[in-house]
Amino acid sequence: MVTIDFFELEKFPEIEAIALKAAQLILDPESEEISIVFCDDQYIHDLNLEYRQVDRPTDVLSFSSDEIDPETGAHYLGDIVISYPRVLEQSANAGNSVLSEVAMLVIHGILHLRGFDHSNESEKKLMWTEQVKYLHSLGIEMDKFSGDE
Repeated sequence: MVTIDFFELEKFPEIEAIALKAAQLILDPESEEISIVFCDDQYIHDLNLEYRQVDRPTDVLSFSSDEIDPETGAHYLGDIVISYPRVLEQSANAGNSVLSEVAMLVIHGILHLRGFDHSNESEKKLMWTEQVKYLHSLGIEMDKFSGDE
């Protein structure tokens, strides 16, 4: 199951739809659950400072969980928090559509929940390869990702 929330933002049905589609592409609907929250820059800035000691907004944060729902047996992978203003800025800067940027950030966040990282070049190459694979499955071509600079 995928839960999507817009924290103190207007709800955008097309954003919710592509986020759900991207998440469902990767997750096993019978056994995995996540939540996705779209928020403003201040909210993600506060989280970034509190949990990573980075005093600025970022595009996406992932918070892993290892909980099992006792009733369904589903594995709760965790939470993904996405800054909607970063989505708009990054999509414009990279020449991607807003929906493509949302899909990429959802996929990126889920990959982090699954243990992928990009703290060195070999990890980054592996993670970006996975992102491209899933984006292609959605029919999305992206030449530039946030974090490529």
